[in-house]
Amino acid sequence: MTDEGAGTERDETRLERADRNYGELLQELRVVQTGVQFLFAFLLTLAFTSRFPELDSFERGTYVTTLLLTVVAAGLFTAPAALHRVLFGQGAKERIVTVSSRLAGAGMAVLALALSASVLLVVDVVHGMPEGIAAGVGTLLVCGGLWAVLPWLVGRELSGKRSRPRGSRRDRPERSR
Repeated sequence: MTDEGAGTERDETRLERADRNYGELLQELRVVQTGVQFLFAFLLTLAFTSRFPELDSFERGTYVTTLLLTVVAAGLFTAPAALHRVLFGQGAKERIVTVSSRLAGAGMAVLALALSASVLLVVDVVHGMPEGIAAGVGTLLVCGGLWAVLPWLVGRELSGKRSRPRGSRRDRPERSR
């Protein structure tokens, strides 16, 4: 979570910007944390189902890996609150925002792996390993596309618009011939 760019039109101090950015980051984390908590709860209950003992070693390994990835994601998503709590009142808000943003980014990457492994596990149990692997890879591609490639493309588009002078040819609509 960083400033929207050098040409920001907000009339705010560095500390006001840090406060706003931290608030926006916390709102984002609230959305993601709920999903991680549901996934974690789902995974915890699986081990106590009657069918769990029937899982083969690959499925058990996938289960444990998924559970651990979910724990790491939850830790990364809750770390900003702990960081803020420990450093509160020490004049470190800008650093807290920077570190928290990196933690959230790492959490998204780990969450993509946890979701993919979850899909792999469920589809493997329901349809078989080849289908499970395909579904897990597909899930990873979708998450990567939506959470990394799409923001990167939008960012490139925005930076291209900022670098073009107003009224340039690319800003004008095409005329039909």
